[in-house]
Parts: sequence; structure tokens; C-alpha cells
Amino acid sequence: MSKRTRRAAPTTGAARPTVTVCRGCCCGSPKIPGLDHTAQLRDLRHALDGHATVRVTDCLDACERANVVVQPSAEARRNGGRPVWLGLVNDPDATTDITTWVESGGPGITDPPDILDLYTFRPSRRVQAELHDE
Repeated sequence: MSKRTRRAAPTTGAARPTVTVCRGCCCGSPKIPGLDHTAQLRDLRHALDGHATVRVTDCLDACERANVVVQPSAEARRNGGRPVWLGLVNDPDATTDITTWVESGGPGITDPPDILDLYTFRPSRRVQAELHDE
């Protein structure tokens, strides 16, 4: 059994979920052919307007995946919700599945659709710690 202790979930935070979209050197670039990255971001922002904050980051340091991170609202964190990392989100159907889930509450409030299990991954501990510190 690990002797490490779990950090308590922050008691402050966003009133609604946050969807962070990586658009650095690998994600959101022509390296992923057939995906209109600008349209994907526009569609996320439009669909989630009023439901979540959509932000863009330069790099999430998980470059092997074109990725999105869905972070829970403060209320959801208090209820045990944790960030969900989704990779290879390269088609409109995946974007629609994410928006549908986040509109209904996102992590800690509503279970994601089963199809999103295909996109879920765990980043390194260092990357998780850096995102937690933001």
C-alpha cells in the first residue's frame, strides 16, 4: 500500500467545468490531416457557451495525442470529480460526445458516454501536477 497521501481537492475553483484544448506544436496542427482545428475549437466554444469555459493552451505535454482535458467545476471537485484527459479527439463525433457530456455537468456530476473511454488516457504524474497547480 502506498504511503503517499492524497491531496485534498481544492475548495475554490470555477463555477462550471473547464475544457482545455491543446493547440501547441503537435496538437491543432497540420500534422493531423483531415481535421479543421479552427472549426473544432469554434464548435466547442459555441456548443459549450454558458455550460463551460473553453480555453486554449500552447502545450499540455502529451504530444503523442491531439488532446483535450475536461476539468470539473468546483462543486464537482468537492464531490470527487477529477480532470479527464481525452486524446486523439480528431473527429466531429468525438467533439459532440464531449460537448454533450459537459453540457450535462461533466466530471464529478455526470458519467461520460461509454464511447469516450476510447479516448481517455492518463498523463504523466509531472504533467498532472503542473495542471493541478494552474
